[in-house]
Amino acid sequence: MRHLYLLLWLLAGSQAQAQYFSPAEVTRWRQQAQRVSIVRDNWGVPHITGKTDADAVFGLLYSQCEDDFARVEDNYINALGRQAEVDGEALLYQDLRQRLFMDSTRAVATYARSPRWMKDLLNAFADGTNYYLATHPTVQPRLLRRFQPWMPLLFSEGSIGGNVSVVPLERLKAFYSQQKGTSWQRPDFEQAEREPVGSNGFAIAPTKSASGHALLLINPHTSFYFRSEVQMTSAAGLNAYGAVTWGQFFVYQGFNEKCGWMHTSSQADSMDEYLETVSEQGGKFFYQYAGKQLPVLTDTLSLRYLKDGQRLRRRFTTYRTPHGPVVGKVGEKWLTVKMMDTPLQALEQSYLRTKAHDYASFREVMRLNGNASNNTVFADATGTIAYWHGNFMPRRPAGYDYSQPVDGSTAATEWQGLHKVEELVQVRNPASGFIQNCNSTPFTVAGGGSSPDKKQYPSYMAPDAENYRGLNAVRVLSRKKAFTLDTLIAAANDPHLAGFEELLPALFADYQTTLDAAGGEVPRGVGPAIEILRNWDLNYSTTSVAQTLAIYWGERVQRLARSRVPAGQALDYLSLTAFTIAHTTPEEKLNALAETQAELTRDFGRWQLPWGEVNRYQRLTGRINETFDDQQPSRPVAFTSSAWGSLAAFGAHTYPGTKKRYGGVGNSFVAVVEFGPRVVARSVVTGGQASRPDSPHFTDQAPLYCEGQFKDVLFYPEDVQKHAERTYHPGE
Repeated sequence: MRHLYLLLWLLAGSQAQAQYFSPAEVTRWRQQAQRVSIVRDNWGVPHITGKTDADAVFGLLYSQCEDDFARVEDNYINALGRQAEVDGEALLYQDLRQRLFMDSTRAVATYARSPRWMKDLLNAFADGTNYYLATHPTVQPRLLRRFQPWMPLLFSEGSIGGNVSVVPLERLKAFYSQQKGTSWQRPDFEQAEREPVGSNGFAIAPTKSASGHALLLINPHTSFYFRSEVQMTSAAGLNAYGAVTWGQFFVYQGFNEKCGWMHTSSQADSMDEYLETVSEQGGKFFYQYAGKQLPVLTDTLSLRYLKDGQRLRRRFTTYRTPHGPVVGKVGEKWLTVKMMDTPLQALEQSYLRTKAHDYASFREVMRLNGNASNNTVFADATGTIAYWHGNFMPRRPAGYDYSQPVDGSTAATEWQGLHKVEELVQVRNPASGFIQNCNSTPFTVAGGGSSPDKKQYPSYMAPDAENYRGLNAVRVLSRKKAFTLDTLIAAANDPHLAGFEELLPALFADYQTTLDAAGGEVPRGVGPAIEILRNWDLNYSTTSVAQTLAIYWGERVQRLARSRVPAGQALDYLSLTAFTIAHTTPEEKLNALAETQAELTRDFGRWQLPWGEVNRYQRLTGRINETFDDQQPSRPVAFTSSAWGSLAAFGAHTYPGTKKRYGGVGNSFVAVVEFGPRVVARSVVTGGQASRPDSPHFTDQAPLYCEGQFKDVLFYPEDVQKHAERTYHPGE
């Protein structure tokens, strides 16, 4: 009767905004749904089983929509370059950027030439999502009322995000809005101003494991709720567990019975900017190449945007050369960007690695060269641990600085194919017995003596700087002889904040120098604060007053220093510390501490404030743009921004109307895995699996998350059944 009602509703079109699905489609989807089983465990985690891989994908997308349809839809609105249609004119140039690099016409063509097995998965992606909409007529999409199988091919690589986001919007806007003086330069301290995102990955070899089995830490740092926790299995051999980005159909960071993979963000130079010499002749543009004048390719894009309740259109004439789309100007030169543009291979690689069974098969999948922005930390059941820095890596001619725009008028700067996987910066089974990467240089990935030699690789392969997380990770992993899952969790939560090892001694020295100087005078009241900081062990804790003082003061004094960075000088986190020490006076450092005390006293009634009282986890609505309220319940969190070296990351700040700081980026899905005869794993996600406040799984993991604790992963069917909360087919 329920299905009959559904069909009648669909045929009648009772809601004007609902997408029409034909009775034949619904019947076909219902038949496929009967081949799919979803078991929700006691944490709400979906364990999806299908006869084929496509059945598992169908169930995955259905379950994702159950948990957070808004995020599934939003990721594809963004990928389609249609964000301004729902969020307003301010997103127009973000949409333009997206459409410059990938559009639906090309995605449709790529789908048409995809192999049969990939088409089956892509069809299942669309069918599972559309079946959810068909069976949930009260769900009102913001924009997308039917999902198409080509949509996952809109990404420049296999995961949502990719390299497109690094193209500066302000430069793009300056060029395409036809402003005068369109030359633009990124502020040198922009990267330091931004809350760091990325990830931590640890692999422990059997020689350094108490059980003699390889261990893996999976610790992505993303915006909260960016991925969900799932298990996908099929009778065709799929059995992957881990983190899935909303709307994608593969486990992005996770493990199967035989191996596990963790991706960390990479600075490996996988894309290049070209300076194009362009002239106008007869109202048309030409670029110079190899002594010839060649026509600039043009197109017209018509983008919709929302303004004052109306959807309007703006047309853009866009330009490109064989290097890529024009994204701005530098002086009188037009700037184009060349990056990986193989979405099919990227998607194939992203999916196929979930079915790898050892180091050799995983490396074979990497030969697709479809990963442009990530490093990989790997471990398998044979005891192999490995690391690759990047994957898609163009081979460049020597003699040019590819960290800067290069001359686009000559063939001498063209890519010369791709580096083979064997040529990448990598390590396998290092003598140290561990691998770590925390978005830091690969040349300390396995500690001293076991890491790759920087001199053996071109500079563009690994320009990544060291950071405080990387330093702390090497320290933590070097000092212990044998790890268990418990001690690996402890290592992942090591509380040491290495970012203050040099910054605070500089403050203490300036304080003492000021006191010792003839007529020296320090700001009133800073003496007690200095003593609290002197006695701090540099470890985070919810009860630490010193941590509160140090972080508020450190942010304030670094903000002052960043305003003095010379044009053209880029700073990583370590060099920013040195610059801050050298380019702020003793008076400024001490005044910054006094201002910190005053700020805390003004906002909280006292400056002796334990960190846990100000650094909070809160989830109230489940919406993509969460709201925060000091008057509503929240939880204390000890760990902090990874900028200070906190391995467990929790980037927090105040919001309009709040004085407390609430987290929005950092630890998301975190897991530890042991690869023995049976996989043993533990995990935790930010808050909970569901996005609805009325769900018992909205914040049921928050107590674990905030305390750095983990739940048992239910990997095997018998364990899942023992803790099953609900078993059903999609649509029931």
